[in-house]
Amino acid sequence: MRITRRLEFDSGHRIPDHQSQCRHLHGHRYAIEITLLGDIIRQAGSPLNGMVMDFSDIKTLARQNLVDAWDHAFLVWRGDSALMSFLESLPGHKTVVLEVVPTAENLAAEAFRLLDRVYRDTYGNHLRLEQVRLYETPNCWADALRGEAGQD
Repeated sequence: MRITRRLEFDSGHRIPDHQSQCRHLHGHRYAIEITLLGDIIRQAGSPLNGMVMDFSDIKTLARQNLVDAWDHAFLVWRGDSALMSFLESLPGHKTVVLEVVPTAENLAAEAFRLLDRVYRDTYGNHLRLEQVRLYETPNCWADALRGEAGQD
C-alpha cells in the first residue's frame, strides 16, 4: 500500500548560471509530498491498526529531519561563492549550504536522501520511502523515485 503526506515550507534560492529570472535571489512556497510503501498493519487493539503509518508521524519525522531546517532558510550551493560571502555577512541568517545547485530536481533528490533512512521499516511493516515530489511552484515539480538516479 502506498500513502502520501504533503507539507509546505518557504525558502529562498538562486540558480547562479541560469539564463533567465532564476539567477536572481528569490523565494518559493515549496510543497513536498512524501510517498511511503509498506504493509497495512493488522494488529487488533493497536492505534496503528489498518494503517501503513500514522500521517501525523510522517509529518513529525519530515519536520524534524528536513522541513524545519529548510523552512524560511536560504538554500545556497556551496559553489556560489559570491552569495555565500553575502549570506555569511548577515548575522544569524538562516542558511542551508548544499553540495548541489538548489534546483527543484536537486532539492527533490536531496530530500529523498535525507528522508530515506528516517522512514525505513519504522513499524516493522516493510515500510520504505518510495518517492519525494517537490513542488517549486503549483505548476512545476520534480520527482525523486526509489531506483532512479541513485535513490536505491
